[in-house]
Order: sequence, then structure tokens, then C-alpha cells
Amino acid sequence: MGSPVVYRTGPGMIFRVTETDEGGLKVDVLRNGAWEPGRIGMVGLRLAPSTRALGASAIRDLPV
Repeated sequence: MGSPVVYRTGPGMIFRVTETDEGGLKVDVLRNGAWEPGRIGMVGLRLAPSTRALGASAIRDLPV
């Protein structure tokens, strides 16, 4: 799997998108301090004007 890209939406939801070895996409959502599987349709949220990709320093502060 590739390295995930982590995003924060305007309302504050944090999610990550990872490309699988097969070329598909996997979405996880940070809830209550743990990563949970998210709906693949959430991938579109990364294109919303209020969604921002998090930088390396912000990502280091998140759970693994």
C-alpha cells in the first residue's frame, strides 16, 4: 500500500485515503482516537474547498 494522504474537512472530520497495491482506494476516518473504515464515497470530500491536506507535523500527532 502507498502512503496515506490525511485530510481535515471544514467541520473538523479527519480522514485518510490510501492507494492499495491493486490501485484501488481505501478510506479510514478518525473517530474517538482510532482509525475506522470509511465509505469509499468520502474520497470526494478531498476536493471540497473547505477540506485541507494535513502536513507532516500535524500527521505525526495523530494515532497510527
